[in-house]
This record gives sequence, C-alpha cells and structure tokens, in this order.
Amino acid sequence: MKRVLIIAEAGVNHNGNLGLAFQMIDAARKAGADIVKFQTAKPELVISKYAAKAAYQKSTTNEAESQLEMCKKIHLKFDDYILLKDYCKRSGIGFLSTPFDLESIDFLDQLGIPLWKIPSGEITNLPYLIRIAKTHKPIIMSTGMCNIEEIEAALNLLKNYGAGEIALLHCTTEYPAPYQDVNLNAMVTLKERFHLKIGYSDHTSGIEIPVAAVALGAEIIEKHFTLDKNMEGPDHKASLSPEELTQMVVSIRNVEMALGNGIKDISKSELKNRDVARKSIVASKFIKEGTPFTEENITVKRPGNGISPMQWYEIIGKYAKRNFYEDELIEL
Repeated sequence: MKRVLIIAEAGVNHNGNLGLAFQMIDAARKAGADIVKFQTAKPELVISKYAAKAAYQKSTTNEAESQLEMCKKIHLKFDDYILLKDYCKRSGIGFLSTPFDLESIDFLDQLGIPLWKIPSGEITNLPYLIRIAKTHKPIIMSTGMCNIEEIEAALNLLKNYGAGEIALLHCTTEYPAPYQDVNLNAMVTLKERFHLKIGYSDHTSGIEIPVAAVALGAEIIEKHFTLDKNMEGPDHKASLSPEELTQMVVSIRNVEMALGNGIKDISKSELKNRDVARKSIVASKFIKEGTPFTEENITVKRPGNGISPMQWYEIIGKYAKRNFYEDELIEL
C-alpha cells in the first residue's frame, strides 16, 4: 500500500520570526506530517512595487501597505533556512521550501533540497521553470489558476529541459477556497490526461476535502497550518491549527488504511461474524424421521453454521434421517 505524502505548509506563517518557524517545525512533526514546507524568496525580485494585494491579503493585513512591503516583513533570510533544514534533520521531519525567484532556486539547490515544490503562480514563468528543470530533481507542481493547456505547456517545458519525476497537485487558489470551486474530480482528470502521480494542495477551511482527495487517489496532500489563526498575516485565517493538522493526518492515515488492496474477499475482522449474520436451513416445525423436506416444514434462520440456503432446492424432496424439532439445523 502506497503511503500518502503529507506536506505541512508553514509557508510564511512564521511572520518572519525564526523562533516561530522552529516552533512550526515542532508542531508539524508532532502532528505526524512527513514534510514541513516553507517559502523562500527575495521579495524585491518577486513583486513589483506597483503590485496590488489580493483581496484576502487586504482583509488579513495592513491595507495601507503594498504587497511588496507586506512580503518583506514576513520572509526569512537565506541563512535562516540553513538553520531550519538542520533542525528538521535533527527533529526527524523532512524539510522543503518553495522558491519564488531565480536566486532562491540557486540557494535552495546549493542547500541540497531533495525536490522542488513549484507553486501555482509560477506555472507560466518560463525562466523559473527552466532553472528548476536544469537541476534534474523531482518536482511537485501545483496547478491552481491553470487550465489544462497551461499545465501541458509547463510539463513539456520542464521535460524538455531535463526535469526529474513530476507530480501534479490539483489546487484552487483562493483563501479560503469555496467548496463549490474545489472540483476534486479535476484531480482525477489530471491523472487520466498526464499519467503522473497526483495529489491535492488544499486551501479550504477544515480537513474534509484533503481527506476526500485521498479517497479519490491523491498520493500527496499539502495543507497550510499556523500556530495561531488570529495572528496578522495573509495566510493564517485559511490555515489549520496544530490540533486540526493532527486530526487531518490521523484521518488521512485511517482512510489510506481503509482503501486497502482492492481485492474483494472476506476480511479477518468480519470472518468471526459470518456464522452469526448468515442463515442456515432449519426446521420450521417438528419433522418426523422419514418425512420428506418441503417448503412447508423447513425455513431459513440464523445462525449460518448449517446447510446454506443456497442449497434450498437440493434439500427439498430429500427425507429426514431422524426427527427434527422446530428451529433445529437440518442435516442430511
């Protein structure tokens, strides 16, 4: 059975505070996530000074500041990620960070990051995709805000420049994402169209949708979390608390166990209940020795440790070899 890879997305929910970032690693490990993921960027290389904030960013941060000013406050320095990666290694949880510019790609590559997580917003960024592909490392790529043609173009570009194995994450880029816009079946469409490993990057409230995605075949789940939903910052409100993250991990592990191997057979746990729940052919009234069995003197009742009702017509017409009393199992 394949184990679902669970990525706890810390993102920038540390608000630029290294101490909070360490605490988030502890929370992700305690919750049972496989990987804790951050976001690495030099904001001035990513965001124009003229770029406006998204509506959800305006509602969760100081509306007067620009998107660039906001991001400068909540990003860590490159050297901080060296410390975070080392702490993850010592804590026993995988480290990952998404780069948002070319310098961040080069830095994380030198840091020895094992794979790339491409965010939805970079799927049409040709120079970015080429720089990622040329490292030849595996890639997990989110597909929010994309149509199928844009995804195909990005995949072709990555493959042409030598990218490693690629997995696709279905995603709805809104915070929080409305349930009616999630369209989980599109994840299955990605699997059928591109024949790649699929998963789901979730921005909905709660944990139901990522758990449902696992039931639909997701092999990777990514979910934002925070230490405190009431902190100022763009992503806190649409993130899980540590307790909710733990609940999501437990639920996913339960669902992946329940999916099983797909072979329809009697399970070990239900075998003991078979005789209790099934029925056998029994006497419906007293049957004297030598009397033929008929539909008037036999019936079907629990338990199921006698002759199966599927042999009903094999029993009809045969003769009783002894006396049978009401409810007694019929024997031949």
